[in-house]
Amino acid sequence: MPTRFPYDVRPVGLGAWQLGGDWGQVDEDDALAVLAAALEERVDFIDTADVYGDGRSEQLIGRFLREHPDAGITVATKMGRRVDQVPGNYTEANFRAWNDRSRANLGVDTLDLVQLHSPPTPVYSDDAVFDALDRMVAEGRIAAYGVSVETTAEALTAIARPHLASVQIILNCFRQKPLDEVLPAARAAGVAIIARVPLASGLLSGKYDEHTRFPADDHRNFNRHGEAFDVGETFAGVPYEVGLQAVRELAPLVPEGATTAQFALRWILDQPGVTVVIPGARNPEQARANVAAAALPPLTREQLAGVRDVYDRLVRPHVHDRW
Repeated sequence: MPTRFPYDVRPVGLGAWQLGGDWGQVDEDDALAVLAAALEERVDFIDTADVYGDGRSEQLIGRFLREHPDAGITVATKMGRRVDQVPGNYTEANFRAWNDRSRANLGVDTLDLVQLHSPPTPVYSDDAVFDALDRMVAEGRIAAYGVSVETTAEALTAIARPHLASVQIILNCFRQKPLDEVLPAARAAGVAIIARVPLASGLLSGKYDEHTRFPADDHRNFNRHGEAFDVGETFAGVPYEVGLQAVRELAPLVPEGATTAQFALRWILDQPGVTVVIPGARNPEQARANVAAAALPPLTREQLAGVRDVYDRLVRPHVHDRW
């Protein structure tokens, strides 16, 4: 199949939001240890953004890659969230300024992949935006570009752009709408699908309950109702108590020897059209366990049907028509 995505990456990557902030404190040594564990497990795709920790995530990744020059890791970053979210701020001048900042943070001349960071919906229909991105590719500032979207409609609009390399979208056991149209359209166009929020902000780890408390600087506390950004980014938009019940009903489907998180990641990997899934990790053990999900056997027809049943009964009414 022809592809617009210029990288051949392994199916489980690393999401690096938590290395910058908004998930409680992750100190520098811990962040570097997560990156080292990911490299040891042959992870070759890391996703970050210029606003994660106001550049801290990019800077830590850049430092790590300078210390491991032969790592062979593709780094995807994002831009657009440093300004008020109005279409008029998505200008070529701003793109170049943000691009320069990310190149400095990561210590590279050419960024592997730059994604528009969930911009306002009209941006996806603005020819000037994509013309500017094409010029930046031609100049060697970026090797390829993609988008990180909130809705399936935005994804479909973006896939129609002829030089778009990737779509990053929320896809997990609790967010199944992309299976209907987005993944088939991306496959047909040769566009990569980067699956984010794969564990629904940890809900699908099975480790939380009604008594779990999150720190004040953790988005699972301060953005539970969309106070800071789109609520779909926190617990995948599923009401917390509903998510807990859904996870309990998924538990009997998890095979012996696997964790709930690994089961949830395997579900994503089994969806045709997924290029890479980007779970985060706060420590090396989580990074290693995430990668191990790729070694699990594909889910059975009965397991897939069980996930769909839980989604349809408990989760669909809360999310399917929103994004």
